[in-house]
Amino acid sequence: MQVNYLTQGNMQADVKANVKDGAKDNREGDRALHLTYCSNIHPGETWAEVKQNLETYLPALKQRLSPESPFGIGLRLSDLAAREILEQDHLKAFKTWLEAEDLYVFTINGFPYGGFHHQVVKDNVYAPDWSKPERLDYTLRLVEILSALLPDGMDGGISTVPLSYKPWWVNDSDARDIVFAVSTQQLAQITARLVTLEQQGQQLHIDLEPEPDGLLENAAEVIAYFNDWLLPIGGAQLGKELGISQAQAEQHLLNHIQICYDTCHFAVEYEHPQQVFEQFRAAGIKIGKGQLSAALKIELPSDVEKRQWMATQLEAFAESTYLHQVIERGGNGELKQHADLQKALPHFVSSDAKEWRTHFHVPIFVDRYQAFQSTQAEITSFLAALKNNLGCSHLEIETYTWDVLPAEMKLDMLTSIQREYEWVLENFA
Repeated sequence: MQVNYLTQGNMQADVKANVKDGAKDNREGDRALHLTYCSNIHPGETWAEVKQNLETYLPALKQRLSPESPFGIGLRLSDLAAREILEQDHLKAFKTWLEAEDLYVFTINGFPYGGFHHQVVKDNVYAPDWSKPERLDYTLRLVEILSALLPDGMDGGISTVPLSYKPWWVNDSDARDIVFAVSTQQLAQITARLVTLEQQGQQLHIDLEPEPDGLLENAAEVIAYFNDWLLPIGGAQLGKELGISQAQAEQHLLNHIQICYDTCHFAVEYEHPQQVFEQFRAAGIKIGKGQLSAALKIELPSDVEKRQWMATQLEAFAESTYLHQVIERGGNGELKQHADLQKALPHFVSSDAKEWRTHFHVPIFVDRYQAFQSTQAEITSFLAALKNNLGCSHLEIETYTWDVLPAEMKLDMLTSIQREYEWVLENFA
């Protein structure tokens, strides 16, 4: 696989040549890797707010990291911002600005539909889920936007919720199956649109993002969904709509419905990147985007007083904005799940677990936080596994919890983002 950005100051060297050449798509594997950070780090739900953030940070960051070469953007648009950018000439003006600044958009975070900062998000981040028409309409808007912005020859990806939030349906299997069925129908609908774009020369994919307590949260559940729902049922619907065979329809689904591998999420599940890559490859499932993020890792001591002290330190991370799911691992490898760190903390001192991992998205350039560690090593393992996987060309740094970090862990935003990039570049090399 050809790697084209992995030196600071020449982040995406030769990217223009690779755009022209092709990157010769997934079938040949000779493609540029594109590194970005997700703009969901910046508060802003309207297009005007998003635009202001991009204009504030992207040119300055590009100057520090890639002054002579094109610099990629991981765009996050709420539904409101997506509607607004499609009005008047906003999209055309944004594209003109990108070209003038030597920036390009290749991936969009379509997971959070509504507000994501300065309010309680928690499980609302999954709403509307893929069983609701609003999720389909929102994602179709993102497809329209990405199709307009994507440079010729690149593939583009839109990450999205893992269908729904599992606890909503845990006591109602019939309702859960309806969610699976309707989500599959809507994913088949959007695939039909992506097939049309493919026939026009653009390769776009929707990247389902598994995470703890998502309706799809680990490799086994992803594979089961593809085998039991997406391919047989979605394939039948897509085949009928496009007038093609079941086998052709299933291949279209595998090409256009891919996975966003978030290294924090899979680490909280205690899943190893190389094994997940191999499982997905065997099932024909592609990884469309790697999100580089680290979870908080806590090794539990046997001493009760030390545990009590650690529990006090953990309280700073049990904030009220986002879900911080916890999975604990016992000495025998058994896993136990908690919906949120706030709910798990009262059990910390008495827990018989050896280790806790919590979904927090701590900065990736350090691996220790006071008494705690991070799952930074899982990112290193992912990058190593990526070198042997020819399909995934999108890497996105996704540390979005800067606002809710304990005060002693905060740095100015531009330096914080720069240090994330520098760590990735050093460790991929």
